[in-house]
Amino acid sequence: MIDPLVLLAFLPAALALNLTPGADMMFALAQGLSGGRRAALGAAAGISAGVMLHALAAGLGFAALIAAHPAALEAIRWLGAGYLLWLAVQVLRRPPAQVSAAAMPAARAFRAGLAVNLLNPKVILFTLAFLPQFVRPAEGAILAQFLILGGLLALGGLLVNGAVGLSAGRAAARLVRAPRARRIAALVSAGIFGALALRLVLGARSAA
Repeated sequence: MIDPLVLLAFLPAALALNLTPGADMMFALAQGLSGGRRAALGAAAGISAGVMLHALAAGLGFAALIAAHPAALEAIRWLGAGYLLWLAVQVLRRPPAQVSAAAMPAARAFRAGLAVNLLNPKVILFTLAFLPQFVRPAEGAILAQFLILGGLLALGGLLVNGAVGLSAGRAAARLVRAPRARRIAALVSAGIFGALALRLVLGARSAA
């Protein structure tokens, strides 16, 4: 079990991080605009599942191994950017009649959210920098501590990103009968995906 005092320090910090606009929140927003409420929830759930996997990797030492090899981080970064650009193209290629609340199944949005989160090297580095601050090796069960902390962080992200995505999905549902508005929503979503990809690319250049 984790010391209650550690949790008292961790929970406000985790909540502040979840409430800070970032790539995950923008991705859930974009999915809500282009795919509707179910897609938004699926994307938020996929992102949270990715956070749990990052916590697992950090607890097992895999994340540190990847972070120690810049080439591996760069490969992940460019794969993530390419995947985001592919998502942007898919949204733009979708016929206007399909840009509605039922355009993307929740399962597909879940997989997309999971992939985007796992292919973001910044999340790997963040997990290595943030979670160990609250892990107490003297208390034993280090992996369990990582998973508990990661689970709390993932739960907060699910609630916040889900709320943002649902709000966007509700707005998209109101536009379902307006083809021009649907196309604008698709363009905004594709623009967000493209901006997130550019952010990863610029991150690669600034780190060089």
